[in-house]
Amino acid sequence: METIREIWAFLRVRKRFWLAPIILTLMLLGLLMFFAGQAGVVAPFIYAL
Repeated sequence: METIREIWAFLRVRKRFWLAPIILTLMLLGLLMFFAGQAGVVAPFIYAL
């Protein structure tokens, strides 16, 4: 959670709110890749995307 707070503080102080959707997309993609590696039953559905 500390990393998320630091990123938010960076965006808020430097007024770079346009970076928020990019960072969010990268984080969601990372989560998808993480779960794709561990999911045995769900893996065919994820690879189909």
